[in-house]
Amino acid sequence: MVTTFTNYLLVATDLPRSIERISEQPVVSRETEYYLENIGDVKSVDEFIADSRLYNYALKAHGLEEMSYAKAFIRKALDEGIDDDNSFANQLTDTRYADFVETFNFARNGETATVFNKAQQGTVDKYMRQTLEEDAGSDDEGVRLALYFERMAASVTEPYGILADSALSVVVRTALGLPQEFAYSDIDKQAAVLSERLDFADFSDPDKMMTFLQRFTSLWDIENSTSAAPNLLLNQSGSGDISSDLLLAINSLKLGG
Repeated sequence: MVTTFTNYLLVATDLPRSIERISEQPVVSRETEYYLENIGDVKSVDEFIADSRLYNYALKAHGLEEMSYAKAFIRKALDEGIDDDNSFANQLTDTRYADFVETFNFARNGETATVFNKAQQGTVDKYMRQTLEEDAGSDDEGVRLALYFERMAASVTEPYGILADSALSVVVRTALGLPQEFAYSDIDKQAAVLSERLDFADFSDPDKMMTFLQRFTSLWDIENSTSAAPNLLLNQSGSGDISSDLLLAINSLKLGG
């Protein structure tokens, strides 16, 4: 039996080649070509949201594909920008929104927001990585979780950053051997446990990261040897039947609950 860790290494050992294979897929190639040809012509939030191909491509690149239906939610984030600490995106614990707004910063840069590299090739690079992770997850969700954790965890410096992201949370819970019921306990108590058992600086150390992921994938294989694993990365922020108000309430969990 090929392990999840082996499958992860097959993808992660040569990421440039893995991403190149993804870029050659017809649908990916076609959507990327359209994006690069047209994103620079977008001059406003209205134009951005109105072009569903550009809008959906950009959302997927930032791991927000599941939010494509919530245009009012995304519009509010874009309209308010991130220069004000009290802006909508800055009030969300999930940092993907602030990253998205920083990339398409119409509030700060107006009509020139889409001419910067981060909105063009930078977004394409993120799209390729997202698609690579999705592709890996179609065969083994544990591989997708491991790739996602490797990409995201180094930016997390406190336990609420883990708890705000369901995918990061499941990797940590699995690696630490915490029961599923742990996720339903008081959030401050969860944070206290993670603070005690994790050294967040380890996630910036490649060797320690690899050791952590090896432990995660080993325990993942044990836990999921007889049952299908849930696709946690496709449902991090909610589904189409969750209102923007509820999403805001979920994502706005700050230090202290």
